[in-house]
Amino acid sequence: MPNDILECIVAAKRAEVAAARRDVPLKRVREAAEARRDLRPFGDALKAPGPSGVNIIAEVKRASPSKGAIRADLDPAGLAAAYAAGGAAALSVLTEKNFFMGSPADLVRARAAMPLPVLRKDFIVCDYQVYESAAMGADALLLIVRILSEAELADLIGLAAGLGLTALVEVYTEADLQAAGCAGARLIGINNRNLASFDTDLGHTLGLLPQMRPGQTAVAASGIKTREDIRRYQQQGLFNFLIGESLVRSENPAGFLKMLRGEKENAED
Repeated sequence: MPNDILECIVAAKRAEVAAARRDVPLKRVREAAEARRDLRPFGDALKAPGPSGVNIIAEVKRASPSKGAIRADLDPAGLAAAYAAGGAAALSVLTEKNFFMGSPADLVRARAAMPLPVLRKDFIVCDYQVYESAAMGADALLLIVRILSEAELADLIGLAAGLGLTALVEVYTEADLQAAGCAGARLIGINNRNLASFDTDLGHTLGLLPQMRPGQTAVAASGIKTREDIRRYQQQGLFNFLIGESLVRSENPAGFLKMLRGEKENAED
């Protein structure tokens, strides 16, 4: 695989979107998006600490470029229901197919199985995908600063807001964070994983956290596996977390989620 994994993913995504535009015209996707009436407030779920002091966005994730298949028998609906039972604040669903083995169908099935708001996690590079996200039932979408110009980022944040979707804007560097702020991003996902190499450093979020602007809300993402990891972040005032692989691998996702949130239940009871 090329040294920059993200570049490879984005190139494949652009080709996929070009094909989708030929199959389903933008006008039809936009009409479906604008007809949505069942939005769930994603951003509201993350504004303040939940009852246990943290909010966890629990992720439905089949695979990753660095780890390969994570759970071959993954059932999006069953996992989503378990996450809701475990006290998740919201869900994230990987819909990228070539590198993460996801699909829009995973999001549809997960959302139908429980009442929580759902984030579409994918590599979004254009307006077509924003409309597509709304049309498939997402309540929020991920925008990655590194793969967008500042103007593109601002346009997509605005388009998402116009459709009632929350934009979770992912950053990795101080320059990303600055660009996100200039584009009007309010909900900031700080990724501990370098998407060029997929190396992960749990201290990375703590380095960027002091650079956040007033009025912005942070979400720590990638590599978070233990209650101790979460406590470490809480000590610095961070209370939102996006957690995927460790939850997906757990034999008891609801119990494990309760443990991560600070409840007394043992993760594997």
